[in-house]
Amino acid sequence: MQTNIFTRTLLAATTTVALAAGSLAAAGTSFAAPAPAAAQPAAVSEAVTPQAVNNLGLNATQAKKVQRWLKTYWNYRGPIDGKLGTSSWKAFQRCLKQYWGYTGRIDGVVGKGTIKALQRLLKSGYGYRGAIDGIAGAGTKAAFKRFANAH
Repeated sequence: MQTNIFTRTLLAATTTVALAAGSLAAAGTSFAAPAPAAAQPAAVSEAVTPQAVNNLGLNATQAKKVQRWLKTYWNYRGPIDGKLGTSSWKAFQRCLKQYWGYTGRIDGVVGKGTIKALQRLLKSGYGYRGAIDGIAGAGTKAAFKRFANAH
């Protein structure tokens, strides 16, 4: 009988020690320090931010014609690649500011003001008959294609 009590006591003590050890092991992992910052790659927004391209419905050949025109008359210095990006639109905004009522910043962003001024240009001789509303709809895009093909 004494052996039986001794065995139970030993078993209870062993179980208690095992449970305590398991709890400490789990607690140790939950408080682990995060990996050092040097081990994580740094995010660089400039390296992954693509240049905005807005051809307003032009194909690459038509966009290249516009870029050549911008290079000849409006100080465009970018590549003739058929992609109307920020540099192309900055040059176009210089034209629109001088002749077509564009009042915004020369920032290369094709916003409502840029589209309104472009619509004024397109209304003057490229068949645009819609409203000067700053929305590049089908009529604006069709007239812009006529503009590109004329240059």
